[in-house]
Amino acid sequence: MRTTEAYGELLAVGRPVIETREAAARLRTSPNAASKMLRATERAGLVRQIQKGLWALDRHTPPIVIAPYLTAPYPAYVSLWSALARHGVIEQIPARIDVASLDRTRLVNTHFGMFAIHHIASEVFTGFEGSPEAGYVASAEKALFDMVYVGAPRGGVVRFPELTLPEGFDRGLLEQWTELITRSRLRTIVRRGLQAALDQADRLAADKPPVRSSDEPDQQRRERR
Repeated sequence: MRTTEAYGELLAVGRPVIETREAAARLRTSPNAASKMLRATERAGLVRQIQKGLWALDRHTPPIVIAPYLTAPYPAYVSLWSALARHGVIEQIPARIDVASLDRTRLVNTHFGMFAIHHIASEVFTGFEGSPEAGYVASAEKALFDMVYVGAPRGGVVRFPELTLPEGFDRGLLEQWTELITRSRLRTIVRRGLQAALDQADRLAADKPPVRSSDEPDQQRRERR
């Protein structure tokens, strides 16, 4: 089978990521032969290996799409520092991709970068949206919650370099998710950590100078000086 023909067969699976064993079943061949075909397809610039036995069917697949495949059969979504950066809550771009999952906590090194898997309990596995094609990402509120929740064993207080809450940030959601925590001590630590984070954001917002409208006439600006 030609490389392009094999690639067409793999695309028919309808998912952005495929395992070698799935490719073998689709191509009706052995796992060893499927692996060789996938490597040939990679050399042709069509696919890209994520890690052993796992392939992205588009070499430019965003890392957020890959995350759930690294924790399968457990679900996952991008959160913590990575999601905060995507929402503009922090300015620094993390070097690794932070993922919240029902899977165990660990680091996973891939050809798409380093993924930090953080375990969270099923009762707080919520607050994200997306699709298999676009990936799943936590809301700004849930990313902040997850930061404090994951840091709870260390006291729940997270040191942020900066923290700018976007317009419409729903603080009430933080309390709703906190109430879902079954262990009372953990619930107390998370609530305290979230309040510390919100206080930091409020202080930073109060210290920022007001933004002047670009429509303000130059004469009025000069009169204010």
